[in-house]
Amino acid sequence: MATTQEQKATPNILNNTTTTTSSWADPLRNRPSVATVISAVDSFSDPPPNTTSTTKGIPVMTRAQTCHPLDPLSAAEISVAVATVRAAGATPEVRDSMRFVEVVLVEPDKQVVALADAYFFPPFQPSLLPRTKGGPLIPTKLPPRKARLVVYNKRSNETSIWIVELREVHAATRGGHHRGKVISSEVVPNVQPPMDAVEYAECEAAVKDFPPFREAMKRRGIEDMDLVMVDAWCVGYHSEADAPSRRLAKPLIFCRTESDCPMENGYARPVEGIHILVDMQNMEILEFEDRKLIPLPPADPLRNYTSGETRGGVDRSDVKPLQIIQPEGPSFRVNGHFIQWQKWNFRIGFTPREGLVIYSVAYIDGSRGRRPVAHRLSFVEMVVPYGDPNDPHYRKNAFDAGEDGLGKNAHSLKKGCDCLGYIKYFDAHFTNFNGGVETIENCVCLHEEDHGILWKHQDWRTGLAEVRRSRRLTVSFICTVANYEYGFFWHFYQDGKIEAEVKLTGILSLGALQPGESRKYGTTIAPGLYAPVHQHFFVARMDMAVDCKPGEAFNQVVEVDVKIEEPGKNNVHNNAFYAEEKLLKSESEAMRDCNPLSARHWIVRNTRTVNRTGQLTGYKLVPGSNCLPLAGSEAKFLRRAAFLKHNLWVTPYVPGEMHPGGEFPNQNPRVGEGLATWVQKNRSLEEADIVLWYVFGITHIPRLEDWPVMPVERIGFMLMPHGFFNCSPAVDVPPSASDLDDKENGMSAKPIQNGMIAKL
Repeated sequence: MATTQEQKATPNILNNTTTTTSSWADPLRNRPSVATVISAVDSFSDPPPNTTSTTKGIPVMTRAQTCHPLDPLSAAEISVAVATVRAAGATPEVRDSMRFVEVVLVEPDKQVVALADAYFFPPFQPSLLPRTKGGPLIPTKLPPRKARLVVYNKRSNETSIWIVELREVHAATRGGHHRGKVISSEVVPNVQPPMDAVEYAECEAAVKDFPPFREAMKRRGIEDMDLVMVDAWCVGYHSEADAPSRRLAKPLIFCRTESDCPMENGYARPVEGIHILVDMQNMEILEFEDRKLIPLPPADPLRNYTSGETRGGVDRSDVKPLQIIQPEGPSFRVNGHFIQWQKWNFRIGFTPREGLVIYSVAYIDGSRGRRPVAHRLSFVEMVVPYGDPNDPHYRKNAFDAGEDGLGKNAHSLKKGCDCLGYIKYFDAHFTNFNGGVETIENCVCLHEEDHGILWKHQDWRTGLAEVRRSRRLTVSFICTVANYEYGFFWHFYQDGKIEAEVKLTGILSLGALQPGESRKYGTTIAPGLYAPVHQHFFVARMDMAVDCKPGEAFNQVVEVDVKIEEPGKNNVHNNAFYAEEKLLKSESEAMRDCNPLSARHWIVRNTRTVNRTGQLTGYKLVPGSNCLPLAGSEAKFLRRAAFLKHNLWVTPYVPGEMHPGGEFPNQNPRVGEGLATWVQKNRSLEEADIVLWYVFGITHIPRLEDWPVMPVERIGFMLMPHGFFNCSPAVDVPPSASDLDDKENGMSAKPIQNGMIAKL
């Protein structure tokens, strides 16, 4: 990640000083001003003319420099960062014991991003920077990129954070020599970083090789260890025994039926009654007990999830081909990670923890020019608590982002299956546990979708009708965490809406039953097999910037509820209701929950910009279906997930405040760390750089139809313009009307005249 939690010491990155402390320092708390950034750079080359080229039918724009400050780290940059940190190890033993959990871009200050977009990358937008007396001071080059590394020392069981300045990354291609510089390093006490796929594989091997475990499986009729599946779940934190002084896992065990059926659903046969505690640092079995012999569920005739023909059935034959074609290519334009579509433009990023990140979201609005909506959008955490109090299900409360990493578990997408139409894919690079670079090809999908009717009206007097179809641009990725699949989607619409959507599918996590037994905390879906009730919660972090240039803090949040008018002279017919607004003035006031009975929603408004009716411009957050935790207030997982107690939290932007449950939720003993702690400062929100934290979830009561495969379920929310546009962006507005409105509002921004913005 680019930032950490609040820390005790702050190294000065701009002065290239190196610190090594036992405190948890945030290298980005003291951020430079625009003047500092400008004066710190040198050597300038004029940007080239704004030209376009075509690659595989997709218009690609040339750019002035090869790497934007928000572009994800390249494979070469990751290699340089890892080599730099490894070379900085004090002894050969330290270097050999380094395990690389995460290497991510240190995201620069917002003003640095504005500087890059203004002068270094098309469509060059100098208006992003504030005007200065005597004209802008044009810099010569951007500050160097930096990487942030989370390193686990397998020998000492210590976690450290390193900041590396990436100097000559191209040197990595000439024999692997690194030219990075360590800016800071520090040990973070009393934490455990996320688990890694390498550790999961090593844990499975250690458990299978443990003689008492092999004997326990023999008692269940299993001697072939190739049939056994060991899922190394994190222990969470339930007592001092789970303290992060040891790196622990409590695996869940499953068993397939046939070794020659690679697609068999092993989750159909959970192995219960075996207690295992694994030391993940040394890969040793600390505790083992065969507590209860529960028979394995019988072989299920639907034991795999391949097509019907492979299971002796017949696939549906009454579905004719459905083709999505765009003979003239797509309407979007791509320049590296910069996307333009209709009147939208934004950047695509990717991190091992969050997966897809959307940066610098803006809308080109006629003579008003570029109007920012959000600086950064992503899903920063998810929690899956189970509702069965029996062992082992009570401890199933996975933090799939903080304990595993959504990005590191992403798929390589397949055209024609995961995505349809004219696709632009983006690869993702990340480090593996041993410091090597791995690439997920086709990790992020960008494509257009037909979305039905956008608007229609028929005049009953004339019989004339008009209809306009809706098209949306979709950016997505899909990941697998053990048995579940999660698809994360951001949809951009022609009418100015942004929709966030999560699709849940995959395989249920099941429990075994004794003959004749049933459980009130789940659904029996096959003989000897039941699916526990559970919930899925997701946290979307939205760093908003409604009509705000970088560095401006002119947003506020109002809550809107529909109220019923009291009977009386103002409501003689008892039919009156109205929308009432309430300004959320501070963080304590902004801890809010959804209320469908009052059609509750929230609006982020700009305090300095008005529309043609004199109202403040804004974007509103419209909840979809939602829920709150059904566990009791003293549930153990809530001490790590206090952010689940409300659907909405609002904070002023602070660089280090990125992860709602703290950066290291794995085995976290600290109560309420993260969002619940930050808001105790009760900072003002009346006019601020606003960050929305929207928590949304679904309560899953499994059905018989969810087995053997669970059809997709969808949840999400919408960001909608609210008084943002003078007229609906779904219709064409005469230039004279738009110009008149802009003059009335004192708007002076000019449209980007580069011929690259597609017409609506």
